[in-house]
Amino acid sequence: MTASATHLIVIPSYNTGDKLEETVRSALAAWSPVWLVLDGSTDNSAERVRAIAHPGLRVIALPANRGKGGAVLAALEQARAEGFTHALTMDADGQHPVDRIAPFMVASQEAPQAMILGMPVFDASAPAIRVHGRKLSRWLAGIHTRWTWTGDPLCGFRVYPIADLLAAMAETAWMRRFDFDPEAAVRLSWRGVPAIDLPVRVRYFRPEEGGVSHFRYLRDNLLLIGMNARLLVESFRRHRRRA
Repeated sequence: MTASATHLIVIPSYNTGDKLEETVRSALAAWSPVWLVLDGSTDNSAERVRAIAHPGLRVIALPANRGKGGAVLAALEQARAEGFTHALTMDADGQHPVDRIAPFMVASQEAPQAMILGMPVFDASAPAIRVHGRKLSRWLAGIHTRWTWTGDPLCGFRVYPIADLLAAMAETAWMRRFDFDPEAAVRLSWRGVPAIDLPVRVRYFRPEEGGVSHFRYLRDNLLLIGMNARLLVESFRRHRRRA
């Protein structure tokens, strides 16, 4: 396990189920500190992690669900106040391999001005509609950033410079739910934060394997459509101001 006073792991969680304790224990075996944000969970998540007696673990329990971006924001505000400069975000459901934590953190330490973004490597467990949908998302991210970045906008395994991300989130009332990951990458690109894309395996667990998904096809795709429309308009305005 590697301990750091500048780089921490933030794991937002909402009713993750049986995979939560395994994910947290695995993350702690690789890095410390780990901050788990229980985002208004109602599945006894606090009880699931109570048995993890580790000095590097902090549990932040939000009284109501704020969405992924809102949960990350709550952690980052505290982290900045305590002197942390960078945060690696990862999903609570076991999709992301902990053996990539150290390489991502090292890449961030070597290039602290950059965001380190996961480029997902899918296996046979990945739903085809998700895999093909990523192609459209990458194309739209390229348009928003004038093709300065064409990485994966949806992968949640990333290291962010905390100050830059908080500044980007202060610019908008959005970026608080499922739109967090793609909008964060675009807005940080607009702020001149360079991106370093590194591969990361992504596994989708079936329900019988303990997999839990809160993705709602209609609701969340409508949110992404609205986000991309907003970013297109804002990108156009930014381009005109610079012209």
